[in-house]
Amino acid sequence: MANKNLSAARSAKNDEFYTQFSDISNEINAYIEYNPDVFRGKTVLCPCDDPEWSNFTKFFAKKFDEFGLKKLISTSYAYDSKNPKPDFDWQPTLFETENPNYDAAKSPRHGKIFTLTDQEEPPRDVDKLKWRYLDGDGDFRSDEVRALLKEADIVVTNPPFSLFREFIAWIFSEEKRFLVIGNKNAITYKEIFPLIKENKMWSGKTEWSGGLWFETTSKTNIDKVVDGVNMKNIPSIWFTNIEHGRRHKPLELKTTDKNIRYSKHKEIKENGYQKYDNYGAVEVPFADAIPSDYKGVMGVPISFLDKYCPEQFEILGATESEGKGFSNGLWDSSSGVAQPLVHGERIYKRIFIRHKNPQK
Repeated sequence: MANKNLSAARSAKNDEFYTQFSDISNEINAYIEYNPDVFRGKTVLCPCDDPEWSNFTKFFAKKFDEFGLKKLISTSYAYDSKNPKPDFDWQPTLFETENPNYDAAKSPRHGKIFTLTDQEEPPRDVDKLKWRYLDGDGDFRSDEVRALLKEADIVVTNPPFSLFREFIAWIFSEEKRFLVIGNKNAITYKEIFPLIKENKMWSGKTEWSGGLWFETTSKTNIDKVVDGVNMKNIPSIWFTNIEHGRRHKPLELKTTDKNIRYSKHKEIKENGYQKYDNYGAVEVPFADAIPSDYKGVMGVPISFLDKYCPEQFEILGATESEGKGFSNGLWDSSSGVAQPLVHGERIYKRIFIRHKNPQK
């Protein structure tokens, strides 16, 4: 019966995606290596994290003493808080019903909260954390969870992608440090790109190539099965405003002449660097083809941000297709085309950059 209940609960949470413990560990350890005291004496809030399922909660509970945390707070949104009659056969899991705070009337209409302070012993079994119910549904926009945000120093989670803009604004409204996961294309959102341009948030340590693999309860929306666990690959990256070492590692570049003569990219080797028809910049289609000695403005793919070093480059703007005024005056509006054009051919969205200290 226990396995049946757990299976039913997992089926009910169809198409939810869970960040792997190993991915969380690899990312966060990079910040510890750069600054061993980054979490020391801090309160960490995981506001989209059911303590029964979330590897973020389990990771920080396990590392609580090692990181020197002051407090850990983990909250979750009530799965069916808005629907008085669930349209599926929802059942609580065995772990939920075994929790001393289990209340059939509140589950699944109230969010959960787990807390751990430096006055308590860390749990021996992070797979069975003792949580309680929130007064409300646990929506991060609620007054109840906002009060927890005010208390926190650092926010770490994988928020709903559909609410990413609102979630980032929520964090910035209280000027908190954060480490969160979002879709790659979020960097060009009109609410997000200005923050990146102004160096108020940036890419995390994990490289963008390959996206991220998530555990999923879906039986159909999967890409592979590993040790009996369904996995889904999503083009996702880490966003943060916490310093890490890779952010300050400059790109190794060649001069314009060498890039053209020896480039592994056929279009550059044959044609050199082309000017846009409708933007005051040259097209650089690959980050590894950025010339070290060019003093002007260059248009690069959005994936450049994975390798962006603020001491090496200045971000000037982005193509107008991402937002009105994003190009910072580089766009020729008379063209009537917001996408960048090279000899009349449309190019995918671009970010405009310039060397801070071009090679002579």
